Amino acid sequence: MRGEKSSIFEYIEVFYNRQRGRSALGYMTHAEFEETSLN
Repeated sequence: MRGEKSSIFEYIEVFYNRQRGRSALGYMTHAEFEETSLN
């Protein structure tokens, strides 16, 4: 079970959050939004 949770977490963090744009963020990814809001 631990390995499955790790794989799901990795998918979400590495692929989903970094490549899927969000309309609420102006279609930026979470990584792009964080980068622009920190600068």
